[in-house]
Amino acid sequence: MFKHIMVPVDLAHEGQLDRALKVAADLAGHYGARVTYVGVTTPQPSSVAHTPQEFAEKLARFAAAQGETLGVAEPGSHPIVSHDPTIDLDKTLVDAVDELGADLVVMGSHIPRHFELRNHGAHLAQLTHHSVMLVRDET
Repeated sequence: MFKHIMVPVDLAHEGQLDRALKVAADLAGHYGARVTYVGVTTPQPSSVAHTPQEFAEKLARFAAAQGETLGVAEPGSHPIVSHDPTIDLDKTLVDAVDELGADLVVMGSHIPRHFELRNHGAHLAQLTHHSVMLVRDET
């Protein structure tokens, strides 16, 4: 049913993404789908990486770790550089879905205690013609 799953991740909060990551891995295994982890960074240094190249390397290592720990076959990574992710994130993710040719997006609905992040999944579902699964954290 699904052939390519896109999973937006925020590497600054990777420890709080477990449930969405497990759901994506489970669906990928069930359908034999490939998974691409998408991360958005700025050209400026951040708490995650000093450069976009360093960010790309960290995202690739994150994807590889998902393959090892959750059994995702051939996990991919897709780093995106945005000058203002706060403003551009929704459009950036919609563009990534189309660019990757993903037919399902699996993402956490929000990170608890981070109010500003809570609406991106809903906006993505409104802006794209692809299926979007929002996974709520158990807490």
